[in-house]
Amino acid sequence: MTQAIQSLSDIAHKFDAIVLDQWGVLHDGSAPYPGAIAALANLKAAGPRLAVLSNSGKRSAPNRARIAAMGFDTDLFETVMTSGEALWQDIAQGHLPYKTLFAITAARGDAESWADGLDITLTDTPAQAEAILLMGLPDDADPATYTATLDHARARGIPVLCTNPDRASPRAGGAIVVSPGALAYAHIAAGGDVRVYGKPHAPVFRALEQALNLPTSRLLMVGDSLEHDIAGGHGAGWATAFVRGGLHAGHFNAKTPDDMVDALATLAAREDAPMPTFTLNQLGHLDDQA
Repeated sequence: MTQAIQSLSDIAHKFDAIVLDQWGVLHDGSAPYPGAIAALANLKAAGPRLAVLSNSGKRSAPNRARIAAMGFDTDLFETVMTSGEALWQDIAQGHLPYKTLFAITAARGDAESWADGLDITLTDTPAQAEAILLMGLPDDADPATYTATLDHARARGIPVLCTNPDRASPRAGGAIVVSPGALAYAHIAAGGDVRVYGKPHAPVFRALEQALNLPTSRLLMVGDSLEHDIAGGHGAGWATAFVRGGLHAGHFNAKTPDDMVDALATLAAREDAPMPTFTLNQLGHLDDQA
């Protein structure tokens, strides 16, 4: 049975480490959620170790820098792990054979920054690529823009390496934008070969368990995506906490506590995802009416 809570501080004593999603939990892509910076400091003072696990196509260092630029004290986080970092490490360690990639990114230069230190080539021509790197999309992206590239990948039988499996992401003012996972899962449905990094897949959760050296029973995953954060944490054997004020905020408008639980169950059924262990409105809303 999902327990509604007002603050993560209420349950912090139950866990040795709390792992937080980035977008939809800490910030909306441009600014921290109200009260989030103070809430994190309070949470750290309560005792648990803190980490970030993000479905970001970029590596860990630029994500840590992004969080710091928004005013968060990143010294609070023992680890910042991203799906982009996981792919970079796989290539660096020789687990993947691809040496020439065509990149789909949110902004010019993103792929070059990500690839720094790897013995690979980034090509501007999909026909020359051994794999497609799908790491980001502009906020105003039209998915049809990428149809030809993905059709080409299927025709040649080359894989798509997706380092952001989120289908959508929250932005300032409650806006929701399309994310790379929407393209990746459509490509899979059309018969394409996609290697997905990040949540909900087990390797990133196991990597964090090893980094933190903690048993699953002492770990909590906090996120705003039932499909990725909650399903991934549940599958890894962690406890989970669902933040209602992120990606799915519109689903919980004007809900009483009883209505909120029903709405959450409806959403979980729609997403074919497990119910979370806990639910709260937002990280920084310590006085939330749960």
